Amino acid sequence: METVMYIAAGAGAAAGAVALAPIIAGAAGFTAGGIAAGTVAAKMMSVAAVANGGGVAAGGAVAVLQSVGAAGVSAATGAVVTSAGAAAGLVTNLLT
Repeated sequence: METVMYIAAGAGAAAGAVALAPIIAGAAGFTAGGIAAGTVAAKMMSVAAVANGGGVAAGGAVAVLQSVGAAGVSAATGAVVTSAGAAAGLVTNLLT
């Protein structure tokens, strides 16, 4: 029964992180309307653009965070992250 509790705790923590990701991204300035001026997101975009010769790399941190801020996290991504959390809970149980 203890193993189930560790798995559930890991899955629950991961699911919570998935649920909070769009909220945190939005608070940083990654919004549905684009990157908000004067925010952490704007600074990150500026740094990324300078580093990449004027553009923001597809698949980079800024692009991924903008996607999360605009559309949230897909169900498939949520399932993978939650499964990883459950696996982490199982490993934690096995190692303790």
